[in-house]
Amino acid sequence: MKSFMNQDFLLSNETAKTLYHNYAARMPIVDYHCHINPAEIAEDRQFDNIAQVWLGGDHYKWRLMRACGVEERYVTGDAPDIEKFKAFARILPRAIGNPVYHWAHLELKRYFDCDLPLNENTAEEIWNLCNARLQTKELSVRGIIRKSNVTTIVTTDDPVDDLAHHKRIADDPSFSTAVYPCWRPDKLLNIERDEFLSYLPKLAEAAGVTELNSMAAIRDALKKRMDFFQEAGCRSSDHGIGDIICAPADEAELDNILKKRLSGACITNEEANAFRWAMLLFLGEEYHRRKWVMEIHFGTVRNNNTRAYKSLGPDTGYDAIKNGDCMPGLGSLLDTLECKGCLPKTMVFSLNPNDNAAIVSMIGCFNEEGVPGKMQHGTAWWFNDNIPGMVAQITNLANMSVLGNFTGMLTDSRSFLSYTRHEYFRRILCNLLGEWVENGEYPADMDILGALVQDISYNNAMRYFEFND
Repeated sequence: MKSFMNQDFLLSNETAKTLYHNYAARMPIVDYHCHINPAEIAEDRQFDNIAQVWLGGDHYKWRLMRACGVEERYVTGDAPDIEKFKAFARILPRAIGNPVYHWAHLELKRYFDCDLPLNENTAEEIWNLCNARLQTKELSVRGIIRKSNVTTIVTTDDPVDDLAHHKRIADDPSFSTAVYPCWRPDKLLNIERDEFLSYLPKLAEAAGVTELNSMAAIRDALKKRMDFFQEAGCRSSDHGIGDIICAPADEAELDNILKKRLSGACITNEEANAFRWAMLLFLGEEYHRRKWVMEIHFGTVRNNNTRAYKSLGPDTGYDAIKNGDCMPGLGSLLDTLECKGCLPKTMVFSLNPNDNAAIVSMIGCFNEEGVPGKMQHGTAWWFNDNIPGMVAQITNLANMSVLGNFTGMLTDSRSFLSYTRHEYFRRILCNLLGEWVENGEYPADMDILGALVQDISYNNAMRYFEFND
């Protein structure tokens, strides 16, 4: 029997061990999509205790706690931090097979040199050990980033954000990790939601205009804000979309839809889709012109628990996987932009694992001469970033496209300790490649295999987003 999470954790064959220890483990990290707060990097926040850095904002852990019947005051409520931590420690042993169990113990090992399994009996000792370490500069926010060997971070930012923290970080010669913004215009695209009406004045103010009462005015404002983001180093966008629906409309129709919404009236689903489609096409053209990557996340049913949403707000652990066929809409979006000669580099994620093969087959229709890997299937996301989910995504990509072009892992996290997810991914990747090699499906050429692993772990993403330029 193997010891718990030893140095060869998840590496079941000799080829995998060589690939991971000699190649993958040595590579830095580029975290090209995450939700960490740039203010905490700029300020080099020092966390008071492990609950703050571990449980704050982590809806993965919150869902596990709720599934075990833990009272909400110990999840997101006003219970003391130590009680929240102990509540999590009590339920964690029940989560066998869940990636959070592995992630939590990788984080304890890598950041706190703690090999103890976390449970009700060890909680107090681990609490004290972690908290003592968190008081050192080695585990301040910047210390964690340095310890994790992260060269590049891309946060998620609204078009109205002032990006002051990004500028402060960039101007600080004592911190070498590059921190870039990513353009996330979801609040603008969701015209049917209540927040749209309160959002437009914020966008107008940020763009330095008086009002946004036409499609042309909105486009001009967005161009100004994209110029501002580009000056701050932005080179990617991200869209969280429930459905991609092709709904063409002319300029007069779009202006009427906008006017109707600005009057406070509700609009139909068809009208909302027409507005969103027009915005996606405009933004796609701008991304191409600016050489930004367009990231698309779809397949999510959000905020399913109305009571919880009213109490806790969005992004608190009440989203689910959406069933449905998004491929016609995705294909129409890519094709329309391609026909205009302005399809940007595009990375597609779906929360529904059943979409894996469909995504790879669809994006494979839109590659470009001289641009290796232009169209990317994003790594296994959210409910899928577990062992079978990652294996399935990698296998689909390898079977139907070119795995060597893959941009690899990201954290998509709000936690500064989640960089160990890159280690988790790399171990799974190396083990799968090792299985293929030892089964005689690929030659045991370690120079070629090692370069392939290092490209997928780090180099491909750096080239794809042009972070070295």
